[in-house]
Amino acid sequence: MRNKNRTPLANDNMTLETDEQAPPDHSESNLHDALREFEGEAEAHNRVQVLEGRTEVINIGMGEVKEVRIGKDLRPDMRKQMVRLLEEYNDVFAWSYQDMPGLDANIVEHRLPIKPGATPVRQQLRRMKPEVALKIKEEVEKQWKAGFLAVSKYPQWVANIVPVPKKDGKVRMCVDYRDLNRASPKDNFPLPHIDTLVDNTACHQVFSFMDGFSGYNQIRMAPEDREKTTFTTAWGTFCYQVMPFGLKNAGATYQRAMVTLFHDMMHQELEVYVDDMIAKSKVPEYHVKDLRKLFDRLRKFRLKLNPAKCVFGVSEGKVLGFIVNKQGIQVDPDKVKAIREMPVPETESEIRGFLGRLNYIARFISRLTATCAPIFKLLRKNQEKEWNPDCQKAFEEVKRYLENPPVLVPAIPGKPLILYLTVLEESMGSVLGQQDETGRKEQAIYYLSKKFTECEQRYSALERTCCALVWATKRLRQYMLAHTTWLVTKTDPIKYILEKPALTGRIARWQMTLAEFDITFVTQKAIKGRAVADHLAYHPLSDYQPLMDEFPDESIMNVAEAETPPDEWRMWFDGASNMLGNGIGAVLASPTDQYFPFSARLDFCCTNNMAEYEACTMGIIMAAERQIRKLRVFGDSALVIYQLRGEWETRDPKLVSYHEYLTELLESFESVTFQYVPREENQMADALAAMIQINEGQDLVIRVQHQGRMAHCHYIDTKAGAAESRPWFQDIKTYLSQGTYPPGAKENDKRTLRRLASGFFLDGEILYKRNADAQLLRCVNEEEAQEILKEIHEGMFGTHANGHTLARKILRAGYYWTTMESDCCRHVKRCVKCQIYADHIKAAPTALQSLTSPWPFSMWGIDMIGPIEPKASNGHRFILVALDYFTKWIEAESYASVSRNVVAKFIKRNLICRYGIPADIITDNGTNLNNKVMSELCEEFKIKHHNSTPYRPQMNGAVEAANKNIKKIIQKMVVTYKDWHDMLPYALYGYRSTARTSTGATPYTLVYGMEAVLPVEVEIPSLRVIAEADVEEAEWARHRFDQLNLITEKRLRAICHGQLYQRRIKQAFDKRIRPRVFKEGDLVLRKILSTTKDQRGKWTPKYEGPYVVRQAFSGGALILTDQEGRDLKNPVNADSVKLFYP
Repeated sequence: MRNKNRTPLANDNMTLETDEQAPPDHSESNLHDALREFEGEAEAHNRVQVLEGRTEVINIGMGEVKEVRIGKDLRPDMRKQMVRLLEEYNDVFAWSYQDMPGLDANIVEHRLPIKPGATPVRQQLRRMKPEVALKIKEEVEKQWKAGFLAVSKYPQWVANIVPVPKKDGKVRMCVDYRDLNRASPKDNFPLPHIDTLVDNTACHQVFSFMDGFSGYNQIRMAPEDREKTTFTTAWGTFCYQVMPFGLKNAGATYQRAMVTLFHDMMHQELEVYVDDMIAKSKVPEYHVKDLRKLFDRLRKFRLKLNPAKCVFGVSEGKVLGFIVNKQGIQVDPDKVKAIREMPVPETESEIRGFLGRLNYIARFISRLTATCAPIFKLLRKNQEKEWNPDCQKAFEEVKRYLENPPVLVPAIPGKPLILYLTVLEESMGSVLGQQDETGRKEQAIYYLSKKFTECEQRYSALERTCCALVWATKRLRQYMLAHTTWLVTKTDPIKYILEKPALTGRIARWQMTLAEFDITFVTQKAIKGRAVADHLAYHPLSDYQPLMDEFPDESIMNVAEAETPPDEWRMWFDGASNMLGNGIGAVLASPTDQYFPFSARLDFCCTNNMAEYEACTMGIIMAAERQIRKLRVFGDSALVIYQLRGEWETRDPKLVSYHEYLTELLESFESVTFQYVPREENQMADALAAMIQINEGQDLVIRVQHQGRMAHCHYIDTKAGAAESRPWFQDIKTYLSQGTYPPGAKENDKRTLRRLASGFFLDGEILYKRNADAQLLRCVNEEEAQEILKEIHEGMFGTHANGHTLARKILRAGYYWTTMESDCCRHVKRCVKCQIYADHIKAAPTALQSLTSPWPFSMWGIDMIGPIEPKASNGHRFILVALDYFTKWIEAESYASVSRNVVAKFIKRNLICRYGIPADIITDNGTNLNNKVMSELCEEFKIKHHNSTPYRPQMNGAVEAANKNIKKIIQKMVVTYKDWHDMLPYALYGYRSTARTSTGATPYTLVYGMEAVLPVEVEIPSLRVIAEADVEEAEWARHRFDQLNLITEKRLRAICHGQLYQRRIKQAFDKRIRPRVFKEGDLVLRKILSTTKDQRGKWTPKYEGPYVVRQAFSGGALILTDQEGRDLKNPVNADSVKLFYP
């Protein structure tokens, strides 16, 4: 007998084949879904069923027959409510394909992505018998009339039909999508874990089992992917408009749709497995209410149920091959019956089928491997395949055991689990149990046993115990993560792992695995559970691989509406941190719908999560001041909400203080409930809108206060004294030495402490940290850490290394504390010598500020070139240069010396008398440019005189650039190097007639409206010279007037070009800035200029100070004072100072 289901057995390192229908394959094999009944009839592998003989059929149609099944055991009043409910919602059932409109494509639609490089496959039409072909035609016509199919033309992918005969003589039409499935990537959306689903369903009083009508066909195919589902027949090629069975990711798509529709009901009053739904209620009176809520959701989203496969109000049923009822979880009697009625296996395939059936119910069997050991031997290689008396005895013993299999129960929340573990040389056994609600009786949850491999058998006894515990935690992870587990065994593996000084590879891995579980070693006398564990150790179960189908619990959020108590207040909060600043807001709503808004602007840097905590804290404080006792808090920050609810652990150091402070504030309330709301459901905005409506016709004023410090600052101050009195490792040391937790520690705190303690080792009174390379580092307290920092960084042999290098050096020395790296960086940051000898900061601290002139000759920049060596033949050594910031027109004269009178004469003769009185003049801080004569001149002509920052030529950059160009031009013109004064006029002419990049035009054009005539144009006449040679003087004058009239347009064009040029330069410059903001009162160090002479020579530091910022300007200029309060003579720019950290 061949079978497709294969179950691994570790005992013999081989797989078992079984003809027993196993649970649905989560990998979604090629034809798994294709073999389902298209019409919705019952299949052999139904996942959800009700036991026969306990239901009755009722008609819920008005004037027509519409039958569904309900439980016979319902009370009369509940039966009446159930019938009335089903009659009211009979539209949620599909009685034919015409009643099935399908889910909205905006909610879900199935897509078929193709792997890159995949080649489309067109299968050729397969031959089949005429009678089978006619039955296929009937099925195609039925689907065509239902609107499931469309004609496909020129498809890239073509598949064949696989007819599967049914018992009633009809044919089930399946499509061979194996080629398409191989080319499509796997959708990793998880299906629910079977154990979790069964445990969540058991121990309820009333159940309702439902199934979607023609499940997959209620989901539409994406229009662009429909042709990929094309199949061929003798009557044409057709493609599906709905999601067909047999596609690789169909189950994942359906499960995603169900999670989208029922995410707030799952794991509460509803369980969902693909197209099967189970409504459950522990109180029978609530079941009709739960069903009404479910039916409302089904009606809203137009999801239809199959009435033939639904049953309502029963006390038990089959779920994934197990019986669930109020007592717990039981083995399916049909599976037990199939095993007990099996004849003696005669072939290897029949043996594998028998063991495969047992493997499915292994959770209930405690003696499987030992009992079936003779049978297992038949499957070994080189073993004689003979059914002997030992095999027959084992075969009969298994059947006797299944006459009365045990009943398992799901774990009770809030109560610790008991894990009995026994480890022998070749095997281990364990039973996971829990005391019932009375605390007198233990109930079994899960049986486990394992046979060690040959390698594991060579471990020491303690290592085998650790190995067995780790294996058990992996298999029972879903239970042990949510509960404290009491470990009952002969030796304590937890203590062995924590006390081992040097961890090997596998022990280190075991340590990290066990750190996330709250396991406490308990020494007890032998009890019943321990006896069962000892028995299992001698008869271990094969280690088969379970299905890894973790349900995405993290995405399930409770948005169920609840009735608000009459004295409960509501509060919405929100915080934001972005480029515009940091702001928080909260709204309190009274039971009578009166709204009180609060808002604040944060005057300190913070992250978005910190802003959310600040907003929540502000709202809680406002509620406490109003002496509110009951409060429901709404927020769109899942991180804050779930951390305050205790479901998520707070690990970010920046948020721990907020969490502790809020926990202390919540003690003043009678009850506080935190509820997450999605951002799109902005109830805070709704509350504000309600306030506007309430205050209609009146001005609504919301005061925004400024908050200068973090909300938890005073909380830290109150805890400072307690924190200083004990070292940082005190809790870890206490846990390792005594195994106790700090008083008041929560589950998350305990889990964190266990994870931390796994990396430490206690030797007497000294605590050591295990390094990654198995080196032990001594843990030191704060005082010892400061002494170590000072000695290694700046001691006798200190090298003043940077923070990261210092931290590595301390590690190599053999010391450790938790904040080592940050403390090292902070210590180096405050070291005075490291600050004054640090390299200059090259990156600019502020954005580029551009100077612009509104019109020609309104702003001039003046500078001086010189002294020039050798001096000119006429004795001149200086060139006085003036540049117009608008046209880039340059004026320059050479002088023997540039005195104050020379400068004043130059301004009057070369600037004012030629181009008019300017509005502004910019110069450096030279004495010949800043004196009484210059002041009187500027005052006389109402000129504003500006000075650039000392030793910062960038402040008058345009003139500096012009000086550089003039020098380069003269350098290439001179002949004897003493005739440079004769070449100056020619250099100026060349500069004025050359287009400047910043304006896109020549200075001559912007001043005179035409281009200058070059000497070469006279010698070799250019076109314009030839054209103007024969023009009369009157005509030439008219053309000249036209040019002057159009000069304004050229100047405006130059302004636009200059603005674009400055913008490009600014963008390129601002990319390289590293913002450094200085405020009044900041301590800074000033850069020592290279031109300053210092007697220290080579040992001169790079910075001096500290100085105090007396005034800071927006452009980056600073006015500094020394420590005695005396102002420095000149202001400095921000790029020549840096912050000083005392």
